[in-house]
Amino acid sequence: MATAARRNDDVLVEPEPKGLTRAGAHRLDAIDMLRGLVIAIMVLDHARDYFHYYALRLDPTDPANSWAALYATRWVTHLCAATFVFLAGVSIYFQKANGKPHLSAFLLKRGAWLILLEVTVISFGFNFAEPFVFLQVIWAIGVSMICMSLIARLPARWVLALGLGILLLYPLVLSATAGSVDATRASSGAGATDALDIIRTLALAPGVIGTRILAYYAVLPWLAVMCLGFGLGPIYRLDRSARTRRLLPIAIGLLAGFVLLRLIDSYGDPAPWSYQATPLRTFMSFMNLSKYPPSPDFVFATLGISILLFLALEALRGPVARILLAFGRTPLFTYICHIYMLHLLMLAAVLALGFPLGTATDVVLSTKVKDFNWGFGLPVVYAVWVLVLLALAPLSIWFSAIKARRRDWWLSYL
Repeated sequence: MATAARRNDDVLVEPEPKGLTRAGAHRLDAIDMLRGLVIAIMVLDHARDYFHYYALRLDPTDPANSWAALYATRWVTHLCAATFVFLAGVSIYFQKANGKPHLSAFLLKRGAWLILLEVTVISFGFNFAEPFVFLQVIWAIGVSMICMSLIARLPARWVLALGLGILLLYPLVLSATAGSVDATRASSGAGATDALDIIRTLALAPGVIGTRILAYYAVLPWLAVMCLGFGLGPIYRLDRSARTRRLLPIAIGLLAGFVLLRLIDSYGDPAPWSYQATPLRTFMSFMNLSKYPPSPDFVFATLGISILLFLALEALRGPVARILLAFGRTPLFTYICHIYMLHLLMLAAVLALGFPLGTATDVVLSTKVKDFNWGFGLPVVYAVWVLVLLALAPLSIWFSAIKARRRDWWLSYL
């Protein structure tokens, strides 16, 4: 009887969603595991950034210069940002459906907190050098949450339509506003400086603002992804069999839509594909999708795969599932920890191997990594990845247990 009681308390053997999250959303293990999986994949991407010889020397998804292992290592990490933002939208819908009080105020405060972290703790973690701002996925989620404080008041189907509309129409706006702005930048050799150019950079066209702000995640297309998650939120609240019956054709439809748009090749992604010297390189060209900003092709492909992964993870059990749950239930904590772990590990390696200190401290805005011939092959990158995951696991499990035991208000922001 005691054994049965313990099994019934185990979130990994619960046949139905168990309880609520701290923010008042249903607790679906597969959502947490999917979030944890993409965190693990993201660690691989940043391990490559810090330790791979070619990280700053070539585009890993360039079909003409990359190779299969490097291409796959980079391409799989495309799933991360799209999945994070999409699941944030699903979570917001769950909170609304569960009647979370003052949801708009919570989203405003949560979004502002994420932006603050992005421009301080996280930006410094990526570059131990002079002050500069690196606007990435946490920034995009934060601003999108602030927008959702109003949008979430709408019915889910309206938000879904809004997300699709933004996703499919924003490339036209991007193209229509490109001419004069791009000519001005080309002539000046600097990033965005005037007000309209800065707004366009932050909302539509990733780039540099001034000389020290790297705005890689334009908000508008990522807001569209969050709206899609919110709009599909009602399906995730169904029982497992009904959920699978609804999500499977959606995932297949997204992938089919991606293939169709890519074959047409006149709309959906600004980078056309072409026939290459080998079938493999042709496939690499076909799959070389634009992430900055995310094109409709990029979103359809990554979300289609993410939904399939969610359905597969519903059956996952055992120690791997427990680690993914811990990562997925402490996403911001784990995200920040992995940045500092990787960068400090690089710093230790630089000092141990006799490279100049600037190799590890001023990574993003300088050419010192290339000038000092820093970097290793992919086997070292994967070894670092595994090492950091092993170090993260006990930390995430510990913090996940704290969040499960306690209800301090500040834990909602980590």
